[in-house]
Amino acid sequence: MKATFLKESRPHNWADGMLISRLIAGLALLMFSTMPARADDISAAGRGVVRIVTIASADSEVVGFGHGSGFAIAPNRVVTNAHVVELAARYPDNVVIGVVPSEGDKSYQGKLIAYDAQRDLALIEFTGTRLPPLTLFPGAVTDGESVIALGYPGNVDVATAQSAADFIKPLGPVRSQGGFAGIRKLTGVQVLLHTAGIARGNSGGPLLDICGRVIGANSAITKAEEGDSSFGFAVADSELVAFLQEAKQPFAQTAAPCISADERLRQGRDAQLRSAEARAADAQANAAREALQQQLALDKAQVAAERKRENVIAIAGVLLVMGAMMIGGAGLLESRRRRQAAIWSAAGGGVLIIAAAIVFLTRPFGDVKLPPPEPSATPIVQATFGKMVCRIAPDRSRINLSNPADVLIDWRPDGCMNGRTQYAENGAKWDRILVPNDEQTVSILEYDLATRSYSESRYLLNAAQMKQARALRGAVKQKACTPSEADRQLLARQQTAIRDALPSRPDEWLVYDCTPAPEDAPAATSSPAAVDPRRAQ
Repeated sequence: MKATFLKESRPHNWADGMLISRLIAGLALLMFSTMPARADDISAAGRGVVRIVTIASADSEVVGFGHGSGFAIAPNRVVTNAHVVELAARYPDNVVIGVVPSEGDKSYQGKLIAYDAQRDLALIEFTGTRLPPLTLFPGAVTDGESVIALGYPGNVDVATAQSAADFIKPLGPVRSQGGFAGIRKLTGVQVLLHTAGIARGNSGGPLLDICGRVIGANSAITKAEEGDSSFGFAVADSELVAFLQEAKQPFAQTAAPCISADERLRQGRDAQLRSAEARAADAQANAAREALQQQLALDKAQVAAERKRENVIAIAGVLLVMGAMMIGGAGLLESRRRRQAAIWSAAGGGVLIIAAAIVFLTRPFGDVKLPPPEPSATPIVQATFGKMVCRIAPDRSRINLSNPADVLIDWRPDGCMNGRTQYAENGAKWDRILVPNDEQTVSILEYDLATRSYSESRYLLNAAQMKQARALRGAVKQKACTPSEADRQLLARQQTAIRDALPSRPDEWLVYDCTPAPEDAPAATSSPAAVDPRRAQ
């Protein structure tokens, strides 16, 4: 049994004799229609998968035509197999490379910029549009794990194409699913063995995990004898990473575990429930602690009051005794005919007795006044404004394609972010919707005052959805910060129209917990999107 490379080739006089020279002349503009893409991770990845077409000519005549698959590693660069573009590497002046996206109405001419025959990998650059790059997954793949192949198998094309021109019409890739069957060596290169259905023409297309991350590039299949099972080979992620690093090509990768959106939503709800229960338990513990402290303070105050009452009664008693003694002394002085001294002594004794009565009658009766509570060592509510450092909360995020880093923000009470971007009030939250011109991702950035959390919800949309979102974005004029509440309300209404056009849930969401930043912290970034590694090129 032998491995067979998957490039699809056809003679130049294929089909109805149509002039294939049209393929060379700019890979003509062709309109098309497609079925709406399914809103899942694989469909989102499929928007970055392309067909690679090669057209060889000699003496102004077409002498060869072939095609394979590829995937975007940057907005203007795609990876494919080396054997798909082998003729272009050998005869660069006689072979045209065409890049046909899965969406749009154009094909584009590509240029070979890196080629590794040993690893069977090549890198092609093109201009004229920007594709959504795929993300690599460098983690281990377990035996039996589901894997998905995307690409353009030639046997499907033969059954459906009406002419050679159909090979340069943008069309969604074919999806097939199987299981991971192990790691092997093929011609000295590490490859992934799998059972996803692939055929000639799948060469260079991505092999994905169920979250749509690239784990390999399909390159060959076993040539099955009668009764034998067929297996596919994909150049392993480790070989792909080494190739891209040698080509000095930046790429996005994440080692985050693959968790479905439904599972992450369930986990997020569980985390919120646990958080609410923890807050309730903390509140109950704080209430019990405060009640105990109050009781201790009351007991202490009651003891102090009793002591004060006893001291007052004792003082009254002393005054009474002293007054009685002075009155008694007055009688003694009178018997000795010292009238003047007796009068003064009697008067003084009377005053002391009256004072004793007053002191006794005004004594405390056990009334207790609690002292004011001592200030807490840490404030109960921390600041929600000013400069914040926000760190990812993995248990509340779905990290599928990104590799998030800490985010610095500077928040003002009027919804001004970092002194330059106005957010719109949305209940207890503030949000801003980003609709870029050069990528197929809409992001909702949100700051929650109640929980001091900052988040980015990312929607990976198809071309038609992005066109609609950009049309709605055209009505949004408010960019810079404004003190006008009317302007902020208008921004909120305009953003609601964009939000209503988005799918029911995002493909990826990043949630950050924010705390006050140190005074020497650097200047704030604009958003989590500003540090997205896929936007580096």
